[in-house]
Amino acid sequence: MSSAETTDQPTDPQRRRRLSRQDRHRQLLDVAWQIARDEGTEALTLGRLSEQAGVTKPVVYDHFETRPGLLAALYREFDARQTTVMDAALAASQPSLADRAAVIAASYVDCVLLQGREIPGVIAALAGSPELERIKREYEAVFIEKCRIALSPFAGAGTIAAPGLWAMLGAAEALSYAAASGDITAVEAKNELFETIVAMVERSMGGGTHPDHLRNTAGLASR
Repeated sequence: MSSAETTDQPTDPQRRRRLSRQDRHRQLLDVAWQIARDEGTEALTLGRLSEQAGVTKPVVYDHFETRPGLLAALYREFDARQTTVMDAALAASQPSLADRAAVIAASYVDCVLLQGREIPGVIAALAGSPELERIKREYEAVFIEKCRIALSPFAGAGTIAAPGLWAMLGAAEALSYAAASGDITAVEAKNELFETIVAMVERSMGGGTHPDHLRNTAGLASR
């Protein structure tokens, strides 16, 4: 496929446009997000994308090859947007636990809400393929490492255990998706995630959880 693509559906002359390969790729991604938003991720096939974008199927296949390839491209775009927002916010934040925790919580929730309810569907679809699941885990590991670097200066031993970081990520996903679905508000999601992050770092200050702490936690939970 040449860099200048002209294969819009010939049956609709008004939709004919000459786009560069880069612009066509952008158009296809935008249409794919729209399909996921309006019809659900299950409806997002290369054939449906071709129909909605007004291009022939070979154009879509030239850009993504397979449906998993399309899903991976959508997830990479979401992750890149999330990374950009979070990096900028961290760079502008004050060097305190409260500020860093607030930045991480707000950045994660805001990016999911900006993308909309379709991102949980895209992420769920990634679990259907070992290759896509591997891609998701790689990006998750990068996010966790970024959080570890940002929060470690406030941990007593200078380190935060991996289980706590993975638990934080799980909370971030669950709270963000609940906010995107309207089950809770964005403010509630951010506040709860903020508290989760602060608690995780504060546990690391004491070198981890010990039996007395477990008993205290259990007592609080039972009240």
